[in-house]
Amino acid sequence: VARFGIDSVVSIIEDELVEEMRCHHSQTNGIDYTEIKSGSPDARARRITSYLNLLNFLVNEQFDEIRNEKLEEGTNLYRYFELLPESSTLKVSFLSMLKEQDPVTRRNQERQLRKDIRAGSIDVNIMAKADRLNYNSEGELLSREYSDALSALRGFALSDLNASVVLSAGYNPLLYTYIETFNDFFPDENGLLRKMIILKVSDYRSAITQGKILAKKGIWVSEFRIESGLNCGGHAFATEGKLMGPILEEFKNNREELNNELLKMCNQGLSAKGVTLLSEQTKLKITVQGGIGTSEENFFLLNYYNADATGWGSPFLLVPEATNVDEPTLEALATATKEDYYLSYSSPLGIPFHSFRKSSSEQQRLARIEKGRPGSPCYKKYLSTNTEFTEQPICTASREYQNLKLKEISKLNLSPEKLQKQSEKIMAKDCLCEGLGESVRLKNDIESSHKLTAVAICPGPNLAYFSGTYSLKEMVDHIYGRFKLPGLKKRSNMFVNELNLYVDYFKNELDDCPEKVNKLQSRHLQNFKSNLLEGIEYYRQLSASFQLETKTYIDNFLNELNIFRDQISVLLVPEVQEIEA
Repeated sequence: VARFGIDSVVSIIEDELVEEMRCHHSQTNGIDYTEIKSGSPDARARRITSYLNLLNFLVNEQFDEIRNEKLEEGTNLYRYFELLPESSTLKVSFLSMLKEQDPVTRRNQERQLRKDIRAGSIDVNIMAKADRLNYNSEGELLSREYSDALSALRGFALSDLNASVVLSAGYNPLLYTYIETFNDFFPDENGLLRKMIILKVSDYRSAITQGKILAKKGIWVSEFRIESGLNCGGHAFATEGKLMGPILEEFKNNREELNNELLKMCNQGLSAKGVTLLSEQTKLKITVQGGIGTSEENFFLLNYYNADATGWGSPFLLVPEATNVDEPTLEALATATKEDYYLSYSSPLGIPFHSFRKSSSEQQRLARIEKGRPGSPCYKKYLSTNTEFTEQPICTASREYQNLKLKEISKLNLSPEKLQKQSEKIMAKDCLCEGLGESVRLKNDIESSHKLTAVAICPGPNLAYFSGTYSLKEMVDHIYGRFKLPGLKKRSNMFVNELNLYVDYFKNELDDCPEKVNKLQSRHLQNFKSNLLEGIEYYRQLSASFQLETKTYIDNFLNELNIFRDQISVLLVPEVQEIEA
């Protein structure tokens, strides 16, 4: 999609898959390929650098081809402008050119349009906490710079890309310090950045805290990417009941202060390093993603909250042009119901994870349990962090770990109900290293290295409201309100959908609590409840600003808020356990 000016993010956790894809795309495009073997010096970083350089080369080649096409219907150049939103200055210029009668003026306008287009950014994602230490072939522990997250950052930093790295899943102080060792993250002599930092955050406090940590080092955060705590794909990082609307309001109200404080701090850090300062006009971006489903919601986020951009992820899984989803999984997604999407404990990281009941990986997990052999063989070990039973970390989704853990709890004299519940939680863990990468292999006829073909996929629950498959143009036109996708199911407002997820999450937290809790637990639960109720009141006031929605829509929105308010109000937080003297 980069040839059409659309930005996207590449995961660079799985360097075996990265290397396989470099081989695939090199061969497909007639480019010489030399394998970077696993276990060779700095293999992980070199693989990532080589793959990103290949992507950059191919995208630039595609883009140059488009730029030189005729600007007429049916060409990709024409399609580039068709896909743009009506609010884009490029789109306005394009439409003006189409109406121009004078041939000379039209040619000049066309020439300028070709100059002004840009390719979409090839950004990358690093999960900050997915930072396994690595060993050499002799079993000796390698130094910290060869850990997974630091190696991935090095691979990106040494690439040809002029792009951003999205840092997600928490704060990793060693990773943040390591950024300082690469010049591309600092302004060049013209004050420009070749490599930029995007922080994915779920609230304002997280943004300002992490932003300051980096700014003191002279590292500018170019964008804060606000993601719903629960209405998103992949890992879910629930807030303490803080809802997306109030969080966006806080960013909106404090944006200038945040920008000015971080810019001042960053330039002080740059000055101490003797590096070119950033311009006083430098502005950070605020973007938002998670659960957006209609053009009206998209418009509201951009205009009411002044977001610089919105992110749409899960719906694009139904766009074969844009994402690598194998045919059986695509068919399952296209025909799925709301009940097929659920928040699971399948991630070995111990973080709630959005799962899909109809995936072949889920069917495989259940079949292994049925055969009395729960857990997965563990080849790649990217999520091996547990040392309960072994000196070297193993993965909680592995057959080795689950076997040991199930034996341990069987000796605890638990009630049958508690034993069953704990056993299910242990066996819920699934292999993501193999499963999340398998779809791309199946779609591109690449043989699986370990003969494991089950597909894991982690869409956000918002995908339940989409059905069927779509073209890229149909999805983009849906986002900008030019086309209504067929097969859309009736849905509540994105804020209500997120609220629903948080109410369910809170109820589960209460169900898992003992009859009495300590003061810290009580404070957390009380804050969670208060934040939900405050969020509902905020949305009641916000509804007056829904410019593009009908009265019926707003009435339904308010009625749903009332229902959730009543549900939350009667939920009781357990009493505090008094500590005996």
